[in-house]
Amino acid sequence: MQRLNHFTYFFARDRLIIEKVPRVSTVFYWACMVIVFSIGTIGTGFAKEVSEKVKLDAVVKDFTLKDAEGTEFTLYKLSKEKPVTVVLFLATQCPIATDYAERIATLVKHYGEKNVQFIGINSNKQEKVAEILAYSKKHGFEFPVLKDPENKIADYFGARRTPEVFLLDAARVFRYAGAIDNSRKEPTKHYLKDALDLVIAGKDIPKALKKTRAIGCTIKRVRKTGVNDRVP
Repeated sequence: MQRLNHFTYFFARDRLIIEKVPRVSTVFYWACMVIVFSIGTIGTGFAKEVSEKVKLDAVVKDFTLKDAEGTEFTLYKLSKEKPVTVVLFLATQCPIATDYAERIATLVKHYGEKNVQFIGINSNKQEKVAEILAYSKKHGFEFPVLKDPENKIADYFGARRTPEVFLLDAARVFRYAGAIDNSRKEPTKHYLKDALDLVIAGKDIPKALKKTRAIGCTIKRVRKTGVNDRVP
């Protein structure tokens, strides 16, 4: 039998038996247990909330990432400056993403003048920040390209390939997901451009245009339990 902080206890057949506990100590004990339980519940709920993917026509939650130089950017702060936002998943080592680099730079220049904010995100585990910085400078990207080191933002949007785009309106509602267009070489359908024009004009995007299949390389994710890099 031992005594510790007014608690008298002993072990019997692998069970902890508590006895002769003063009333004040009992109240204090259960108060502590309630606090611990509450903290645990809050933490679990937060983790669950973050792990869920955002759905089309839902409001996108704020997030913070750093660029290759260590500067922090938040979605909401950037979208205040230019309310319509394109979140663009990129890669430095993907030849398909490289094929789109010039097209992306042209879109950014054209729609930047129409109050559209582009945010690049790199979620590939093997691509270092120095590569991202060099890649952005090489292709003249005049928008922040941020590192997503644990794929949390890629998971949140459900991004699987590079390049892949996600369009948010001025209320940060998720309006379009998928490809920039229908061909890496000679496109005949310009999905992102069409969606942007509709959102800027304050019009609804037809259901058939809300989501298209992205063309590109798979995002190489950090390994997690039950998660791999395969794309159906």
